[in-house]
Amino acid sequence: MLFWILVAALTAALAVILLYPLLRGAKAADNIRAGEAAVYRDQLRELDRDLDGGLITPEEADYARAEIGRRLIAVSADEPAQTPKPTRHHRFTEAFVLLVLPVLGLCLYLTTGRPDLPSQPLEARLENPGNDVAVLIAKAERHLAEKPDDGKGWDVLAPIYFRTMRVNDAQLAYRNAIRLLGPSPVRLDGLAETLMAVSDGVVTEEARQVLEQSLTLEPDNPRARFYIALSMEQAGRPNEARQAFEALAKQSPSDAPWLPLVNQHIAMNGGAPAGTDPAAPGAGPAAPGAGPAAPGNPTQQDVAAAETMSAGDQQQMIRGMVESLDAKLSEDPNNFEGWMRLVRSYAVLNDKDRAAGALKRGLAAFPPPGEQGRQLLALARELGIATEGATQ
Repeated sequence: MLFWILVAALTAALAVILLYPLLRGAKAADNIRAGEAAVYRDQLRELDRDLDGGLITPEEADYARAEIGRRLIAVSADEPAQTPKPTRHHRFTEAFVLLVLPVLGLCLYLTTGRPDLPSQPLEARLENPGNDVAVLIAKAERHLAEKPDDGKGWDVLAPIYFRTMRVNDAQLAYRNAIRLLGPSPVRLDGLAETLMAVSDGVVTEEARQVLEQSLTLEPDNPRARFYIALSMEQAGRPNEARQAFEALAKQSPSDAPWLPLVNQHIAMNGGAPAGTDPAAPGAGPAAPGAGPAAPGNPTQQDVAAAETMSAGDQQQMIRGMVESLDAKLSEDPNNFEGWMRLVRSYAVLNDKDRAAGALKRGLAAFPPPGEQGRQLLALARELGIATEGATQ
């Protein structure tokens, strides 16, 4: 009941605020005219004082008095013509404000709101947050404000911060968890990802050191090995990056979910993706759920031909494959993996303009509100591609 009383009070207050300018409009106009007439009368009295004091000549006084009198008559003549206006109200506007707006608001609330739910204060929501991430974060933050040395609390809160894009908070939470609970591969990898997120996807020297520490604890950690290989690619060392990605592909199971992405990096650095040669170590089917193969993948014949080419010819072949992929995606843009490969391909070829163009076209097919659109934007940030205007 209290809720509806508050709603009624707020509606009445809003109606008064909206109607006040309409109700005072005529009165304000009258006040303005009365003020103008009073000013002209004061000017006539001041004119007489100036004449008595010898400040102006009689001729000048007569001329000024005639002009002021003309203006005073004009203002006074307007008053009778304007007197009926106060009785003329904005009936339609007033009815709209008093009746239509509240009814529309009530219908909208009954349609989209939940008036049947009981009120629940913040304390009750903190006790039973359910799936409300904001309440979960608030509850954890309140707990850590009282007990800042609770390492488990920081350990739980850090990935939640990261998923909600509070990267700086996530970085602090990971550091506190590592300080209180000690380093672990999961905590170190999470800290490295926050460092990369702050640097727009670049594997900084600090992030690389954190990843190397993670590998000392778990040498076969695919997450850390991937990012270290990525740091080599970003540093302009394609041969080392390709070898690192190939080693990761050999280590990975044939159904590993990260294997398609690893294969993309292998291809972008001049290697043959795992799976293109059945005899190659680590070869196997694409990861489940990876979708249809992206157009433009090198065939076994392409790989065999590339082995006999010079470095320049291999680079030219790669460019031809990228352009072929671009053409196929122009004809059939409904291929998410293809757009991911095209954007990364242009970035590896150091053609940022075409990479930005491919990103914009890919986002037209897979808009950012969707998961695939967000992955395209994340890839662009990782590769240092400008995203301004890409979603327009």
